[in-house]
Amino acid sequence: MVSAALLCRYRSAALKYWKPIQTGIDQDDDSAEVQRLSGCGKGRVLNEGVRLPRPVSPHLAAKLSGTTIGCEPLVALAASMAGGGWIVEGVGGVLVPLNERDLLIDLIRSLELPVLIVARSGLGTINHTLLTIEALSRRAVPIAGVVMVGPADDLSRENRLAIEYYGGVAVLGEMPTLNPLTPERLRGWAETSLDPARRLAEWLT
Repeated sequence: MVSAALLCRYRSAALKYWKPIQTGIDQDDDSAEVQRLSGCGKGRVLNEGVRLPRPVSPHLAAKLSGTTIGCEPLVALAASMAGGGWIVEGVGGVLVPLNERDLLIDLIRSLELPVLIVARSGLGTINHTLLTIEALSRRAVPIAGVVMVGPADDLSRENRLAIEYYGGVAVLGEMPTLNPLTPERLRGWAETSLDPARRLAEWLT
């Protein structure tokens, strides 16, 4: 999990974590998993926000729960917790719908956040990542970089080169499959291989 890895990598910065929208919460609590893997205290993981039981797109999860996701309450919540550095994790891709009007990218713009794109390392990632870069760039959303996740091989190396060349962004790390995924293994990778040049430091203050 890249969010947990960032908390490990920039532990001295006292970063906090927030996932405004979580679906499938009954089966997979991302906030709890980030807290477990990063080892950060409870006060650094905010559990408020939209929490929906079905593991589907946010707009559908909300519909099946008889509710609607609104961006305004989430923006207001973000404003109330201003101060210090935050890692705010998305839900699905940037064009995933939240309601009949808003996509995730609209919430990102309202929160005035830069984006760190998490991309697969294998086949298909060039197209998906470049489309994400294009969508963000068209809306003038700053892109902090890309982290690739998955097996490291000849294909992933070529994919990295293509994303950096055609997307005009830096790949800040290549996270391998960690099995088992333990706090120790994640911390070891983060401290040695995630953002070695500390390019993200300027965004995490």
